[in-house]
Amino acid sequence: MRSWKERVTHTVLFEAGGLVMVTPLASWLTGHGLGEIGMLAVGLASAAMLWNLIWNRLFDVWVPTRRRSLVQRMAQAFGFELGLLIMTLPAVAWWLGIGLIEAFWLDLGFMLFFLAYAMVFNTMFDHVMRRRLARGECG
Repeated sequence: MRSWKERVTHTVLFEAGGLVMVTPLASWLTGHGLGEIGMLAVGLASAAMLWNLIWNRLFDVWVPTRRRSLVQRMAQAFGFELGLLIMTLPAVAWWLGIGLIEAFWLDLGFMLFFLAYAMVFNTMFDHVMRRRLARGECG
C-alpha cells in the first residue's frame, strides 16, 4: 500500500505535468486566452488532485500491487478520468460559456489525452518507486 506522502507526491507531479502540456493546447483549441484557460486549468487541476488522492487510494485497495497489468492500468486511468469528467463538466461549460454538449466533446478530447498520459506517468512513477524501495531510499 502506498503512503499518503507518496500519493501526494504522485498527484502533484502528475497534475503539474498535465498543466504544462494541456493549458497552451486548450487555449489554442478553444480560442480562449491563456489566462482564462489557465485559471480554469488550475481549478480543474485542484479538483483532479483531490479526486486523484481518493481514486488512487481506492484503487490501491482493490489492486494492491505495483506491478499492474495493462488492463489494470487502463481501468485505473479510465475510472479516474470518467469520475473527473462527471464532476467537472458543468464547471467547464459555465466557465467557457458553452453548452454541456460542447463541453463534453472538449472534455472527452482531454480525457483521451489524459488516459494515455496517466498510463505512461503511472507506469513510470511505479517503476521509479520500485527502484527506490529496492535501494531502501523510501520509508
